[in-house]
Amino acid sequence: MHHRFIFIVGGVMSGVGKGTSSAALGLTLKARGFVVTAVKIDPYVNVDAGTMNPVEHGEVFVTIDGDETDQDIGNYERFLDENITSVNYMTTGRVYQSVIERERRGDYHGKCVEVVPRVPEEVIDRLEKAAKKAKADFVLVEIGGTVGEYENILFLEAIRMMKLKSPDDVRTVLVSYLPVPPSIGEMKTKPTQHAVREVNRIGINPEFLICRSEVALDAPRREKLSRFCGVHPSHIITAPNAKSIYEVPKLFDEQGFADSMVKSFRMKSRTTPDLSAWDSLVHTIEAVDRPVRIGVIGKYFSTGDFILSDAYLSVLEAIKHAAWSIGRKPVIEWLNSEAYEQDPSKLKELDAYDGVLVPGGFGSRGIEGKMAAITYVREHKIPYFGICYGMQCAVIEFARSVLGLTDAHTTEIAPKTKNPVIHLMNGQGKKLKGTGIGGTLRLGSYPCDLKAGSTSRESYGSDQISERHRHRYEFNNDYRQRLIDAGLVIAGTSPDDRLVEIIEVTDHPFFVGVQFHPEFQSRPLRPHPLFVSFLKAAAKGR
Repeated sequence: MHHRFIFIVGGVMSGVGKGTSSAALGLTLKARGFVVTAVKIDPYVNVDAGTMNPVEHGEVFVTIDGDETDQDIGNYERFLDENITSVNYMTTGRVYQSVIERERRGDYHGKCVEVVPRVPEEVIDRLEKAAKKAKADFVLVEIGGTVGEYENILFLEAIRMMKLKSPDDVRTVLVSYLPVPPSIGEMKTKPTQHAVREVNRIGINPEFLICRSEVALDAPRREKLSRFCGVHPSHIITAPNAKSIYEVPKLFDEQGFADSMVKSFRMKSRTTPDLSAWDSLVHTIEAVDRPVRIGVIGKYFSTGDFILSDAYLSVLEAIKHAAWSIGRKPVIEWLNSEAYEQDPSKLKELDAYDGVLVPGGFGSRGIEGKMAAITYVREHKIPYFGICYGMQCAVIEFARSVLGLTDAHTTEIAPKTKNPVIHLMNGQGKKLKGTGIGGTLRLGSYPCDLKAGSTSRESYGSDQISERHRHRYEFNNDYRQRLIDAGLVIAGTSPDDRLVEIIEVTDHPFFVGVQFHPEFQSRPLRPHPLFVSFLKAAAKGR
C-alpha cells in the first residue's frame, strides 16, 4: 500500500494539545473514507510509560496487547474509535534498545553504528511497520516535547530523512502557542516564528500551523505568520480554547483542515464526510445542564501548588461519556483520602455526592482514608465504583467491616498481615526478583465470565467480556467462600474461575469493584456499560 505520513510537532511549550490535534485531524480524515492510524513518540529514555510518575507524565494507558503507553494513545482510541496496539508507540529507550540489539546480533555487518543515521532509520522502520499493520492511508505521528529540545532532535531527523526520500508522502504540522500577555492585550506571534525557524534549522519546513491560544487567530496575525513562517494562509488553523476537546474536530472541519491536507497530497476524499454523530455529541455536551456530582478519591492529583487530572484522564473521560449518554452534566471533584485519616468527621462531605469512585493506584498513602470512605458510602447507600486498587480496597473493607477480620489487608502494604485478602499474583514473585519491575505487571486484555443476575451482567448484557488489566496483586481465593457467605458477590471471574475480576454488594443502589480498567475501552459515542450503570444509579432520584 501507499502510506502517507503526517508529523505533528510542538512549538513554544508542551501541553498545548498535540495529542488532541492529532486525534481530531485523524477523525476528520477517517470521515472522508480513509484508513487512519496514529503513532506516539515519547522522547524519554524509559522503555515504556509504566515506570513514569503519573503526576509528571500523566496516566499510563494500556493497549489491548498489554503495552504501557502514553495517555495520547487513549485520545487516539477515543477519537478514531479503534484499538491502537504496541506497534504504534515508541520511546527513545525502545529505539536505542533495538539499535543496540541489532548491533549485538551483527545485523550491521561490522559497520560503525552511528547515532545518525541508525537511530532515525530505526524510527522510520517502526513507523512503516505501524502503517503496514493498520493498512493505513494516513499515519499521524505525534512527536512528544517541543522543537528545540535535544531529546527529540533524532525524531525530527527522521522526518527530514523521510521527506528527502519521499517528499510527496510526508507533511509536517507545527502545533504552537500564541500568548496574549494581559499587560499588552495583543496576541504575539514571535514565539511561534522562532519555533518555525528552529524546525527550519533542522531542515524541515512545516506545511501547516495549528495556532493554539486563549482566543481565535485574527487576520493580521494570520498574515504575519504566513509571511514570516512561509506557510500558506489556508494552512494556518486557529485553535482557541474550547469548552470540550470533542469540539475540536468540528472546529478543524469548519476551517477545511482535512480537505487542505488531502489536497496537499494531491488526493481526493473518498466519501462525503459525515460527522453528524459527533456534532450530536457536541450539542449534547453544550445542552445538558442537570448535574450529576461524582467524587473521585485519588492520590495523583497535586504537584506543588497545582492540581493535575491527567493521571486519571481515561477515568474522567469515561465518567463524562456516561453522563452525557443519560443527559446529565458531569461535575467531577477531587477528594483527598488522607483528609479522612486525619479527621474522620470529614467523611460527611460524601453525602453531597451522587456517586463516589476510587480509581487505580499503588502504595500505602491514603489507603486507610479510602477504606473509611468505602465504609461510609456502603453504609449510607451512596453509589460506589472501585477500579483496580479501588476494588481491592473494597474487598479489604468488606473483610474488615462485615466478615470481622479487622486486620485484613493487602500484602502490597502489609506483607505480614494474618489475613491477606489481597495478595501477590501467582508468578509475580519471580518477576519481582528478576531483572526489574518494568513491564512485569499483568497487562492487556483478558476474558471474564459474568455471574447471571449480577449488576455487571445486566450492565454488559453479555455472559463474557474482555477488559484490560494493569495490576500485580489479586483477590485471595483462600477467603473467597468466607466472603461469599458474608454477603459479598463474586460477579465476574476468569474463565477458569481462578481469578476474581468483579465483586459486588447487594442491597445497595450500586456497589461494584472491578480488577480491570474499564475506562480504557470507553468511547465518546460508545460509553462503557459499567460507567453508564454507575452514572444511572448516581443520577437516580437526584
